[in-house]
Amino acid sequence: MEERINELELRYMQQEHTIQELNDIVCRQEVTIEMLKRDFVALKEQLLAMSPSVSRDPDQEEPPPHY
Repeated sequence: MEERINELELRYMQQEHTIQELNDIVCRQEVTIEMLKRDFVALKEQLLAMSPSVSRDPDQEEPPPHY
């Protein structure tokens, strides 16, 4: 009986360790995803500022800088 209890305790400790490792991974991924979202928004804004929009009429577009 004591051997079974020891085995269960060991298994429980291993599972707790695995859960903590997985939690750490998920937390790091969340930080990475948030950084990627911010970078994407910044790149999208830069792209929209640099190139004319295909969704706007040409009359609504700003003239090029040399005009």
